Parts: sequence; C-alpha cells; structure tokens
Amino acid sequence: MRSEREMMSLFVEFAKSNERIRLVTLEGSRTNKNIPRDSFQDYDISFFVTDMNAFKENDQWLDCFGKRMMMQKPEDMELFPPELGNWFSYIILFEDGNKLDLTLIPIDEVENYFSISDGLVEVLLDKDEIIKSEIHANDEKYWIKEPTAREFDDCCNEFWMVSTYVVKGLARQEILFAIDHLNEIARPNLLRMMSWKIGLEQGYSFSLGKNYKFINQYLCKEDWETLLSTYSVNSYKSTWQALFTCYELFRKYAKFVAGELGYTYPHYDEAITKYTREIYQSY
Repeated sequence: MRSEREMMSLFVEFAKSNERIRLVTLEGSRTNKNIPRDSFQDYDISFFVTDMNAFKENDQWLDCFGKRMMMQKPEDMELFPPELGNWFSYIILFEDGNKLDLTLIPIDEVENYFSISDGLVEVLLDKDEIIKSEIHANDEKYWIKEPTAREFDDCCNEFWMVSTYVVKGLARQEILFAIDHLNEIARPNLLRMMSWKIGLEQGYSFSLGKNYKFINQYLCKEDWETLLSTYSVNSYKSTWQALFTCYELFRKYAKFVAGELGYTYPHYDEAITKYTREIYQSY
C-alpha cells in the first residue's frame, strides 16, 4: 500500500500541473488529530476547478492516481439522486487498498464550501491565495453538547414512541420492519442519551466519533456488553429481548441525565413498558 506521504504528494502535484485546478483541500478524519491513523482512512480531497466539463467528459485523467479496483460516481447515478448540486464526486478504491473520495467543485463556490464545512478542513494548495485567513481543522462541531430540556424531552419522546413500532412489527410477524425501526431510530436515540451522560461526566470537549464508534471507551464493561447484546436481532425472540434491553438502558441513562440537569423524566415510560409486555405475552 502506498504511504500517506506518497498519496498526498500525488494529489498535490497533479493539481499543481493542471491549470484548471486552483485550490485543493483535505477534509475528514485525516485532518482530525483526535482520530488514530490507520490504513482504512479515506483521502477526502476537493479540487476547486475552473472547468468542470473538462474533467467530467472522460475518466482517463484519474488513471494517474493508481489502478482502480472499483469506482463510483454518485452524481452520475440514476437509482440514487445526486445531492451535491453543481459538485461532482468520485469514490475510488485502488488495488493497493487506498481509498479516495474526490470532489470537483466550481471555483466560484469556495465561499459556499466553507460556509457548510464541518470544520475538518485543511488547505493543501491555494494557487491564487483565495483563502485570506488561516484555516485550522477541528472537530468541535461533533463534540457532545449538553441537551436543553426540550432536546431531552424530544429524545425520550422519539425513543418511546418509535419503540411501539418495533412492538407492532414483532406482533405482526414483520421482523424486518421491527428491526429497521429498532436499528435506525430507537437505538440511535439510546446512544444519544448515553452520550449526554458521558458528556456530563467527562465534559463537553470531545467527540464520540461517527456512529458513536468510540463510545465503548467511556462505558463500563457491563453496559458496553449489554449495549452490544441489543444488536443480536436474528430472530423474533432475540429482537424482543433487544427491545427490552434497550428499554432498561435508556431508562437508566435518561434518569441520570434528568437528575443531573433537573429535567423531568417522562411518565409514559411505565405505560409503554406495560403495553410492550402485554403484547409480548400475547404472542
């Protein structure tokens, strides 16, 4: 596998030699000093260009970055509608295992780019000195934030309401419906609540990473193993158990957060739990 130094040099030198590329930035985890380096990190690169069509008309210019195992062009797909407006991206996995997420951006959209940036940006090349102030990459946008009373209540409301959809799916023998609501909505709100407790205990000056991937570093062994058990949903029995376990964890963490912040924990927990057990026992 080519090294980070080799890859970064490749991108910058290509940009230097191409007059249509005026600005190059690096985004994502490789700009984040708080993320451990590994070989699976993508190279999230943006080229700000004067002529988009010159690059889009064929893909041969990408060959200089290495032999491709696979490439995806999201803005050129029919099944999945494009979401980047005038931007155009290439997601490339090279044969040596390196992965590149390359985005072409019209040069006149520099201001828009920085206005929607998540803060994890590093300028690699600026031929025209467009960037007037120094840029320092930071992940502050992703730090845990103390919830307001309304946010706390909304999280509780969403968790307990969506749990009834999981119950309905299991009762109807529609396990995929149930699993989807558990995985995509209910558990993410459990993780959100757990992150708030961690923030209260550890401070609000760090991120738990995308998809809460570092949360295990801040949970006791018992709660971590209990949380992991809720991902075992390969049968009706295991999905019911995962749901009840999520109830227990959510209740534990939400009551802690409520107590520390002086918020009111919702009374409908008891009613929804009773409702769930009655449905469970009847099927």
